[in-house]
Order: sequence, then C-alpha cells, then structure tokens
Amino acid sequence: MKPREIFIKTAAFVLLFIAFISFFWPPVLWSLLFFVPVILVGIMDIAQTKHTIKNNFPVIGHFRYLLESFRPEIQQYFVETDMEGTPINRMFRSLIYSRAKNENDTTPFGTKSDVYRIGYECMTHSMYPKKADEVEHNPRILIGGKDCKQPYNSSILNISAMSFGALSQNAVLALNKGAKLGEFAHNTGEGGISPYHLEGGGDLIWQVGTGYFGCRTADGNFCEDTFKRNASQENVKMIEIKLSQGAKPGHGGILPGAKNTEEIAKIRGVKPFTDVHSPPYHTAFSNAEGLMRFIQQLRELSNGKPVGFKLCVGSKEEFIDLCEAMKKTNISPDFITVDGGEGGTGAAPVEFSNSLGLPLREGLSFVVNALKNNDLKTDIKVIASGKVFSAFHMIRLLSLGADGINSARAMMMAIGCIQALQCNTNKCPVGVATQNKSLMKGLDVNEKYIRVANYHKNIIHSFVEMLAASGMSKSNEVKRKHILHRMGPNKLVSYQELYPETI
Repeated sequence: MKPREIFIKTAAFVLLFIAFISFFWPPVLWSLLFFVPVILVGIMDIAQTKHTIKNNFPVIGHFRYLLESFRPEIQQYFVETDMEGTPINRMFRSLIYSRAKNENDTTPFGTKSDVYRIGYECMTHSMYPKKADEVEHNPRILIGGKDCKQPYNSSILNISAMSFGALSQNAVLALNKGAKLGEFAHNTGEGGISPYHLEGGGDLIWQVGTGYFGCRTADGNFCEDTFKRNASQENVKMIEIKLSQGAKPGHGGILPGAKNTEEIAKIRGVKPFTDVHSPPYHTAFSNAEGLMRFIQQLRELSNGKPVGFKLCVGSKEEFIDLCEAMKKTNISPDFITVDGGEGGTGAAPVEFSNSLGLPLREGLSFVVNALKNNDLKTDIKVIASGKVFSAFHMIRLLSLGADGINSARAMMMAIGCIQALQCNTNKCPVGVATQNKSLMKGLDVNEKYIRVANYHKNIIHSFVEMLAASGMSKSNEVKRKHILHRMGPNKLVSYQELYPETI
C-alpha cells in the first residue's frame, strides 16, 4: 500500500473513531484541534504537485525538509572533527575566538595534524633563535612609490575588503574601532565610505570598484568631484582599485535587494530595495595603459595618496601586459593586492568560487616574480589577501614575496561570526552579515571592537615569536626556502622548488 493511500485511510479512520467516541465521551472532540490541521496539511500535500516527496509521503515528507534545514548545524557541531570543517575548520575557528577574547590559545598533547600526509607544510627553525630585543615587535611596511606624496606606514596585517551592506553597521563600526585601537587599516570594500567607517576613526583603505560607489555619476560612471571629496578625508590613507576578487573573478559584486536599504542606497548612489549588480568591467579604462592613467588620475585627485589595485590573477599574459604598461608610461601603482581564486567573504556562483582564477599562492608567487623580473618590485608593495587565520599563514604568504597581509574572515570571526553560511540571505544569526536590525542589535560594538584589536595583537605576537624561533628579526627576511611542503611519505620540498622565482 502506498504512503498516500495509508494517509487517506488513516485520516478517515481517525475522524470516524473520534466521531464514534464523542457520543460516549464528548471531551474527545478537543483532539480535533490537533488532528484536523494535520489532516489538512496532508490533503494539501496530495493536492500540490511542486514537491514529489510531500505528494508521495503526505505530512511525514515535511520532516525531510525540516532535517535538511538544520543539517549544516548538525554537521558543524556534532559530526565534523577539529580538522575537517570547511571553509574554516574548528581548530582555526577556536584559535581566532581564543585570541579575540585574550584567552589561552595553547593546545595540549601535540599536533592533531597528520604530519606525513601529502600537502602538510611546516617552517624551518634555527638552533640559534633571536632574543626578544632583537626582533621587530610591531612590523609595519611603508607603502608609497616614487610619485606618492603621502606614503602610509601600514601594519603588516589589515582588515580585508568587506562593504557596508554586505556587513551590518554594527559589524563595520566594530571592525573600524578595532582597527583604530590596534593601529591597523580597514578596507571599505567596494560599497563606498559609510558613516560607520568614519565614526570609529580607524585608518581606511577606500576600495573603488566597477560600480564606483561613492564616486559615481547618475549613469554609473566615474565622477572626479565626488572622488576628490571622499579621498581628501583624513581617515582615507590609501585607494584601491578593484579589478576582480577571488570569490567571483570577472563577475562583479552583488548586493541583494533585501540588504539594499535606503541608507545603503544613498551611500552608493543607487535605488533602494533593488538588487545591485556591479558590472564585471570598469568604464574608466579598458586596457593596461588605461589602468595606469587611471592610477595617475586618482593619485593626483587624492593629493598624492597611495593608489593600487586588487586582482585575482587569471591570464598571466594580461599581467605581463600591465608590467609593460608600467614601464612604457612610467606610471606604477604603489601597491598590488593579490586575491585567490578560492574566494573570500563575497557571495558568488559556485562555478566562479570553485573553478575560476588562480589560487592565492600560485597567483601571488607569479605576481612577485613578474614584478621582480621587470625591475618593478622596488617601489610596489604586494599585499596577499585570503585565508589567513594564524601566524604560520602569514609567514607562508610572506615567503612567497608578499609585503603585507589582508584578512577578512578571521576579522569577522573576531566580532562573533560562527560560520553559519547565511551571509547571502540577510539572516546572519549573529548580526554580522545582515541588515536586519533585530539581528544586528545582538552585536555589541563596545564588546566586539576590543576583540578585533585583541586578535590582531595576538596573531602579530605569535608571528614575531615564529620569526625569532627561525632566527629572523624582520618580516622581509622570510624567504621561500623557509617553508617546506610534503610531496610524499619521505619527501619534503621547499617553496623555492615548488614556486621557483621565474615566470
């Protein structure tokens, strides 16, 4: 007998049974308050044709959707091990939370990593580690090339690009106040400079994307006047032109209409409550020389502040063309931010996140090699952006030639992100990635901004300790030879072999 038929016969039996019993005991009629709604749900399930499961299995078919709705939570809290969770495993989530709260971040009983698995990585140390007073305790980098009038003395670790709109006002304010307290920089993301980026007083890297939010004309093109006005603000220390991001290279940003409030629309210069799609291309330039001219234009309009660009490396030939354009025009960026094709906080189509763009380490090593081989690296700082949760992650990227690091997801976790994977739904349960005021109210800015500064301070402290253990005093001493990668059960090779300094 089919489940549908079982339901129909059971429902008829229950109703007849209640009707019969009610002649002898009328209170049994109260049970209809439970059974009638259940029977109606079953009838509706049989009548509808959209969901086969509910049609074939009336009432009980709903449990399939119920279980599926909290499957991610069951997986995260009860199934996955400390090393298995994605995109960030529990070990690193716990590390970030501990450092943000200034709690004990040590672990007992040895590593949980399988040090003999293919892909395991480690750093060489020295028999003669540096003394505490021999190591640079607050590593910073000076960003600004030959044409820069206002170079910026940046922390080696800063907050990566996340827009107001994608993040809540409380999240942005907590991040910015944390940056102010910890003396590091906060990238605005392509959504423009909001009041919450300014209220905290932290240093800003203003990202100018293809939508030109904060510096756009009515038809969406670049506007010199509004750019100059915003770039002249004291908090703005650098300008970053976003060519592409690792989450969706060549796709453009997306702000769902549910997140596009009147306030956000006013900041961006768009219509409220509509989906906002940034085009995948810039209208201010269309080739390598055009990008160099645009960099020069922004540098002049900002009165000589550092100007750079962010990209996820795709076609290597196109980046070589950029190098040629730098030499031909005698114009170069002050910095280049390299993102990885594995993506970041941005919501994106699965195909773009999984299968487009070079992963960060390949892209980063190529960019550094190309700049060095074209005698361009001296004046250009390279910043690596992506999946940095620990000091080893920082050192690994510095070994490939990065001068500085940007991190987004770790900073989100420092203010309470639990990796609920609801960033693109406006239903973030901890008020980080939502515009729902009732949800964001739970994010206490005065509590969370201190955690951002704590995390930054503690990861830098660990970074400095690792440098000292390896016999180095400064971050720029880290080389590819210092990182080892397991290729087989009895074979470790250095990054120097994996990522040779050639193009």
